[in-house]
Amino acid sequence: MSSGFREEDLLPLSALQHLLYCERQCALIHIEQVWVENRLTAEGRLLHERTDRGPGETRGDVRIARGVPLHSFRLGISGKADVVEFHRVHECVTEAPGVEDSSGAESVWLPFPVEYKRGRSKLMRGDEVQLCAQAMCLEEMLNVSVPEGALFYGQTRRRKNVSFDEELRRITAEAAIRLHELISSGRTPPAVRAPKCDACSLRPVCLPDTFARSARKYLERAIHDALGQDEGGSN
Repeated sequence: MSSGFREEDLLPLSALQHLLYCERQCALIHIEQVWVENRLTAEGRLLHERTDRGPGETRGDVRIARGVPLHSFRLGISGKADVVEFHRVHECVTEAPGVEDSSGAESVWLPFPVEYKRGRSKLMRGDEVQLCAQAMCLEEMLNVSVPEGALFYGQTRRRKNVSFDEELRRITAEAAIRLHELISSGRTPPAVRAPKCDACSLRPVCLPDTFARSARKYLERAIHDALGQDEGGSN
């Protein structure tokens, strides 16, 4: 991947989740600038707003920062982390620069990103990729290692810890490449009807059912014409 994206080339970090959910959805939002809100997206937006706007705070060995701006010129993305917890490590176990605390002891504050989602944990890895991208931004910006973070799901009120292993980092980097390719192409992929379309707020604009019916009619007509030619050739 290129290590030299310019600031004007940076794409929204959140687009990675859109891309992995559905490339057509991603293109509709980020190429055609189409957005339709439904109950699910409204609930998600309100959850993010409440989380981002809360004050920072310190709880023992954890400092909590909200609405943290992020960017990565290596991935070519920028965005915002809902929450970044900075966990204090009293002994310098990394190459990160030490920070002297009030007791005079040297401490290291390690970032731990937390992304808030309204629903529940999913089999698809879009949420994990979005969180991993935040971690990779923090690593690039702060020159520290960020080995893990967490997803908080509002529906279950539970955290899911995520380890940023080599596989997830590879998937994230490849998604960033694909995102830039998609946006650079300026082309919106055709609709493909799938069960996930039912929950998508863009369904009235995307019209996957119309495309599915049109494709089915085309195939039925093509098969009918082909069979008719075969029958005619056998006479």
